[in-house]
Amino acid sequence: MLQFQKYMGLLHFVTLCLCLLSVFESCIAINQHVGRIYPGFQASHSEWTDKNGLFLSSNNSAFAFGFYTALDVELFLLVVIHMGSSKVVWTANRGLLVKNFDKFVFEENGNVFLEIGDGVVWSTNTTGEKVGSVELQDSGNLVLLAKNRSILWQSFSHPTDTLLPGQVFREGMSLKSFPNRNNLSHYLEFKPDDMVLYAGFETPQLYWSITTDGRKSNNNVTSSVHSVSLVSNSWNFYNQEGLLLWQFVFSDYNGTSALWAAILGSDGSISFYNLQKGKSVAPEATKIPENSCGVPENCDPYHVCYFDNWCQCPPLLSSEFNCKPQTVSTCNSSKSSAKLLYVGEKLTYFALGFVKPLLKSNLNACQEACLTSCSCLVLFFERTSGRCFLFDQIGNLQRSAEGSPGYISYMKVSGVRNGGPSPASREERKHVIAIVIIVIATISVILGLIYMGFWCHCKKKGLLEYSRDNLEEDNFLNSLSGAPVRFSYSDLSLATKNFTTKIGAGGFGSVYLGVLPDGTRLAVKKLEAIGQGKKEFRAEVTIIGSIHHVHLVKLRGFCAEGSHRLLVYEYMGKGSLDKWIFKNNEGSHLLDWDTRFNIALGTAKGLAYLHEECEVKIVHCDIKPENVLLDDNFTAKVSDFGLAKLMNREQSLVHTTLRGTRGYLAPEWITKYAISEKSDVYSYGMVLLEIIGGRKNYHPEYSLEKAYLPWYASKMLEEGKLKEIFDSELEIDENDERVSAAIKVALWCIQDDMHLRPPMTKVVQMLEGIWAVPSPPISSQTSSHSKFFKWSSGETTSSGPIDYYSELAMSDVRLSGPR
Repeated sequence: MLQFQKYMGLLHFVTLCLCLLSVFESCIAINQHVGRIYPGFQASHSEWTDKNGLFLSSNNSAFAFGFYTALDVELFLLVVIHMGSSKVVWTANRGLLVKNFDKFVFEENGNVFLEIGDGVVWSTNTTGEKVGSVELQDSGNLVLLAKNRSILWQSFSHPTDTLLPGQVFREGMSLKSFPNRNNLSHYLEFKPDDMVLYAGFETPQLYWSITTDGRKSNNNVTSSVHSVSLVSNSWNFYNQEGLLLWQFVFSDYNGTSALWAAILGSDGSISFYNLQKGKSVAPEATKIPENSCGVPENCDPYHVCYFDNWCQCPPLLSSEFNCKPQTVSTCNSSKSSAKLLYVGEKLTYFALGFVKPLLKSNLNACQEACLTSCSCLVLFFERTSGRCFLFDQIGNLQRSAEGSPGYISYMKVSGVRNGGPSPASREERKHVIAIVIIVIATISVILGLIYMGFWCHCKKKGLLEYSRDNLEEDNFLNSLSGAPVRFSYSDLSLATKNFTTKIGAGGFGSVYLGVLPDGTRLAVKKLEAIGQGKKEFRAEVTIIGSIHHVHLVKLRGFCAEGSHRLLVYEYMGKGSLDKWIFKNNEGSHLLDWDTRFNIALGTAKGLAYLHEECEVKIVHCDIKPENVLLDDNFTAKVSDFGLAKLMNREQSLVHTTLRGTRGYLAPEWITKYAISEKSDVYSYGMVLLEIIGGRKNYHPEYSLEKAYLPWYASKMLEEGKLKEIFDSELEIDENDERVSAAIKVALWCIQDDMHLRPPMTKVVQMLEGIWAVPSPPISSQTSSHSKFFKWSSGETTSSGPIDYYSELAMSDVRLSGPR
């Protein structure tokens, strides 16, 4: 019996120990980590439900890091949150929410990431680094530290919509708001010498700039702003040396206990909060912009905002559309399918102070410009100055300030209206139509008889000058829908002073400077080799006339009068690119690296538009520096589509006759392979190398090693000597990511195998830093290269490498001159 009691006592003791151990482990499981976590840590929302998904807190317990429940209780954000106010101050995965069992992972190999299913939605991209810990600092900064305590990554360098004290906001950084009710996001961006707010429309629209805000403590400072940070109750602006330039004071309270945050809200305004006030925190009265009506959508689109928060729909829009007009684009329909609806007068719009007018003329010209531009949906016209502004999207309008005449506005709507007229008006209309038809028929018969008589008279006297081809061409041009302005020959003779100032020459004629009566300068191309020029003439009028893009030269008009064929282009003040990058051009100034890079990027965007965004795919066929023109601001515009090859969307290759310029021709031209837009990509790559090197792609005066630029660039890239590739007179920072990106992109573009060349849309993304640039095949210009890397999984490899460069590099003779 005694033994049995001892046995039962021992059993009770073991049971008690096990229970205590179980309770102890449970306590450990639910306790938050304080200050830091270490490699090997993993967490999901399901594991931290008792702590509301938060698994890491700062040492002062002011901030926590973990999962935050979204509107849908089954979806979660990974956030840093201020505990006292419940304000989220940083978000990792705002674009793609995760589920209950998706994990936050801190790997032993140094990478920190948030998984979603089998993929990754966010990562620090620090694989291979010698990491020590992830720390949530008392300031709210989430920091990944190396073993030597240096910072590898921090949330303060990747803000979302909030800035905190101690967080430095530098050039190139931006905030993005959560989308508003119309799915529009707003952005705060630090640009060179300025900080701006803009609406994320398809074409971004600025609505505030620190340089124009008069609430700064010092409006006379001219030094450049390098960084911004929150200090006490003000936003401080510093120069590159860290000296204070001015302050933007947003609160009268400057107590040391305050914890201020600047938050870009979904309404587009920046508000300032003292987070120490807890869950009852409210924004300060001072905000950016100062006027609530100054944000893009304080009211619904098309409403007029006044008295800060009053919204009213213009009467005509209210009566006809219930203030929800069905705006119409004429990009895929005829101009006649749209009309302009009067919106109102004495109006203004938030973006007008940040854009240049399209033109200065009269109201009729402004209306015609909107109807002609397929992207225009709303116009604003200022009667006092004649300034005309066009927009493709619009937010709320504003009433103009007292004493200001403001703007008159029209909106493009469908020309076909719902609901028919009354029976009486229908009868009236029938009578009017019948009368009009009779009058037109009578006039047509009379004009026809007069024309026949005149034609017979001219034929008898031998004065009929046109051949059947000329008449067909005139009929063709007269029938063009939405064609550019048709000038008379006498008007252009007057504008060019009888063609006296010659500014260029090309394969089909000469180019002259022209000036219209209103002072507008034009470039007038006079086609002289008319036997060949008619084909180019039709191509340029039909193709360029229908294309509008900031990086493509705009065709303003044409003349088809008798045997005269002329094309009228916008005037490009700085001429062609070759005059600015080749040292043998006397009088040319050195273009800095930023200007060259912007020219290369603009040219790429123009080509990408031709290849991907036009109704028909357009292959330029003759990309070279002479066909890249520069306006007064050195904005690059691709010119000369006279030799362009049109392709259906279904076509990827086409056979055609040899065109282009030696030195820029892709191998498939010489080998008589079918061509595609990838032929333009090759030519662009050569131009990009010349922009970088400031020399022709082949120059016999250099040493044998340097003579052929593509081979030399590939060799220098392989050896890591990037500076040797660049124009020796350029000052470049080898740490600038654009330097290596531009060289790599150029070498990818000039691959022998067309399938290895990236599409121009991908070129744009790589140059803008949106898409990482992989290293091109080593020595691709002199030996065969890898066939495994493809820009599209649907492409196949070519039949084999082509020994083309040995012939190409021997000459730079042009097969078609600059036009």
